[in-house]
Amino acid sequence: VGNHVIIPPATDTKTAKDRLARAKAGEFECFDWWLCHRKLRG
Repeated sequence: VGNHVIIPPATDTKTAKDRLARAKAGEFECFDWWLCHRKLRG
């Protein structure tokens, strides 16, 4: 999606919950716990 990269899906519930919390903080964008993306660094 433009200059965004997909983050591999979480493999356990702890990681999924952490990822959603980080998404709420604005580190990246999630459509659901298994589909998140962020801007390409660099």
